[in-house]
Amino acid sequence: QVQLTESGGGLVQAGASLRLSCAASGRTLSGRAMGWFRQAPGKEREFVAAVLGSITDYTDSVKGRFTISKNNARNTVYLQMDNLKPEDTAVYHCAMMSTIRPPKGTYWGQGTQVTVSS
Repeated sequence: QVQLTESGGGLVQAGASLRLSCAASGRTLSGRAMGWFRQAPGKEREFVAAVLGSITDYTDSVKGRFTISKNNARNTVYLQMDNLKPEDTAVYHCAMMSTIRPPKGTYWGQGTQVTVSS
């Protein structure tokens, strides 16, 4: 049973930074594709970022501002979010993915709320 637990969300002002963490249990992350998705109120869930080995992918709206990384020793995935904008406000979900191109999640965390005020 794979369990993904996100943390690190919060309420910040525009321009601030946050780092989200996703701790995994039940399966090693080594060699696996991992990603972040987000869902804003009234909108569908959208892909944010993914990592598989040395390959990373990002949705266009976060390129240059967000960085995804994975620490296999800690079995944890991170999302460093800089220069946050109000439109980044959403619940952010960590996912273990079957593919990154296209991005497709198979196991999901419960999510962590990120709210960016203007």
